Amino acid sequence: MGCGYSKILPEPPFEGKKDVQYVKSVDPYLKKGKASPGSKQAFLNSETEKEKLASANNNKAVAKYRAKVDPRVVAKYDIKALIGRGSFSKVVRVERKGSKQPYAIKMIDVKEKEGRDVCDSELRVLRRVRHEYIVQLIEVFEAPDKYYMVMELATGGELFDRIITKGSFSERDAVKVLQMVLQAVAYLHMLGITHRDLKPENLLYYHPGNDSKLLITDFGLASTRRSGEDGTMNTTCGTPEYIAPEVLLRKSYTSAVDDWAIGVITYILLSGMMPFDDENKGRLYRMVINGDYNFNGDPWPQVSQTAKDFVKELLQVSPEKRLTSDKALKHPWIINYSNQSSKNLHRSISQNLLKRASSRNSNKSAQSGRSSKSNRSLRSQHRKVKAKELDDLLKKYNYKP
Repeated sequence: MGCGYSKILPEPPFEGKKDVQYVKSVDPYLKKGKASPGSKQAFLNSETEKEKLASANNNKAVAKYRAKVDPRVVAKYDIKALIGRGSFSKVVRVERKGSKQPYAIKMIDVKEKEGRDVCDSELRVLRRVRHEYIVQLIEVFEAPDKYYMVMELATGGELFDRIITKGSFSERDAVKVLQMVLQAVAYLHMLGITHRDLKPENLLYYHPGNDSKLLITDFGLASTRRSGEDGTMNTTCGTPEYIAPEVLLRKSYTSAVDDWAIGVITYILLSGMMPFDDENKGRLYRMVINGDYNFNGDPWPQVSQTAKDFVKELLQVSPEKRLTSDKALKHPWIINYSNQSSKNLHRSISQNLLKRASSRNSNKSAQSGRSSKSNRSLRSQHRKVKAKELDDLLKKYNYKP
C-alpha cells in the first residue's frame, strides 16, 4: 500500500520507459488464525490447491530465469522466486549458497541505451552510499547485455501497510519514522545526491518485526552532483502528489525538492490524507504551486501545534524558506521525541487511507465499467506529464516560471 506509485518521468530517452521499483514485498507474513470446524477442511483444501498452483507457477518462472542467468551468479546464489518486473528489468529473490542469507537481485537489460542509462544512474548512487537507512548494494555482476545488482532484501513491507496493520499510531511513532528518513536524506544531500522520488512506497521495513529499521529504496530518478557543478537540476520528474512547486514551474531546482516530499509524507503520516489530492491533473498542480492545503478534518484537532508547524516549514512554496532535512532533525518536534503525544491516531489515519482507496477504486471502476478489488489505488495513479503539458498549464493560469 502507500500513497503514490506513478511518476512524472524524465524527458527522453526515458519517456515511456518505467523501470521496475525495488522489491516491495515477498512472501506474505502470515499469522495462524482459528477457523470454524465446519469450514476448516474446505478452507485448507482450497488453500492447499492455491499454494500448489502458485508453487508450480513459481517453479516454472524460476527455472525459466535461472536458465538465462549468468553462470557466475548461479554459482553463488540460489534463485528462489521472481518478485518484480519492469520495462527492462526483473527482480528475483535469492539465497546465497552456504550461508542461506536472502538477497534480492535486480537484473537490468542494458542492450538498449534506456536500460543502460537507468542502470548507470542507480549504480552511481548505490556504489557511493553506505547508510543504515538506505538499501545497500552488495555486489554487481556485469555482462555484455545485462547487469545483476545484488541488494539487501526488505521483507517488512511498505510504510503504510505497517501503519494500517499495526493497530496504534501516535505522533511519537511518526517522529520515530521521520528520524530515520531525515537522517538518510541529510546524508544523501551531504554527498550531493537528490533522490527526487521520495514517497511512502519507497520506504520499506527491513523485516516484519516491530523493531525493524526503514530503508529508502528506488534511486532510478536520483541525481548526483558532479565535481564543479552548482547542484541545480532541470529535469522534470517525480510523482505528481509529492512533486515540489519549483519543478512544476519548470524552474531550476535543488535538493530542497526532497524536503518538500518529506513534508507531504509527514502530512500523510499524521492524518492518512494527502495535502494535495485531485483526480484532475490541472487542479492538482495548481494546488501544489499555490501551496493550497489545510489541517481540516480528523485527526488534525488531536495533532499538536508543534507537529503542524513542522509540516508548514517543510511545505514552504519557496525553496529558500523551506526547512532542510539537516535542520529538520533539530526541529523541536523531532528532537523532543520522548515528549511527543502518545495519543492513538490510528483509527482516523487508517479510515482516511482506506477511504481514499475506496474513492479511487470507485472512480476507476466507473471509468473501466467493471469493479475493482485492489487497494493499490492508495498509490498515485499511473500518470505521466510531458514538458509541453506543463508549459500549457503555466500559460493557462498565467504562472511565470
